[in-house]
Amino acid sequence: MSDRTSAAPAPRLYGDLTSTEVESAVRGATLVWPIGGLEQHGPHLPLSVDLDIPEAMARRIAAELDGFLLPTQPVSARSLPQSGGGAHWPGTLHLRGATLIDSLTDTLLSLAPLAPGRLVIVNGHYENEALLFEAIEGCRPKAAFPETEITAFSWWSMVRDDWIAGQLPDFPGWHAEHAGLTETSLMLHLRPESVRPDRPEHKTPPPAGIYRHPVDAARMSNRGVLSSTTGASAELGALLFEEVVTNVLAAVA
Repeated sequence: MSDRTSAAPAPRLYGDLTSTEVESAVRGATLVWPIGGLEQHGPHLPLSVDLDIPEAMARRIAAELDGFLLPTQPVSARSLPQSGGGAHWPGTLHLRGATLIDSLTDTLLSLAPLAPGRLVIVNGHYENEALLFEAIEGCRPKAAFPETEITAFSWWSMVRDDWIAGQLPDFPGWHAEHAGLTETSLMLHLRPESVRPDRPEHKTPPPAGIYRHPVDAARMSNRGVLSSTTGASAELGALLFEEVVTNVLAAVA
């Protein structure tokens, strides 16, 4: 496990268990699994944003629930032009959708015999969400996880509408928040040393739910940024982080 979120409370790590310990330790316990990605995030944020944010949240959630933290899934579904900038900008790694579903399904099925009491899955990459839910459904959870409560979500789904209205007055929609105000603020809170001083603006965020081909990448975004980073701060990032964690704990406790 990386030390990039070392300031957070330290959870127990699944990978530290031995083969002779794992069955008794995990049965009935909480497992928290971050699902991330390595994707371009403009000129100011590292490729690891979609990995760092869910990993930090999962780390905190696992600590608060006295659970075990699974290693982060590092490679995501394909980045799309209207929600991640697509492959027009270098650095993004991806799996094909079917491959990601198979990978997540196989991992879940390998966890199933351990019979955890609760499995919490924290997603940090926009395009992963539907494929993650498909993988869980594909496991036939009633059969594979008869004693396990599963809660899976993208972290932004745990942000209340009234919080958005109060803190993000020019909110463009989560699909267009890629490398924008919220992710920049979270990274300033979690890994400030990784955030470059550039603060890109893109005044015409793409609409949600529309795919176009061909696409003018330079017009769709500003160097991979789909909205605006104006007002980003570590303070806003800390508030957003606590908003998500608090709501997750309330939902699963």
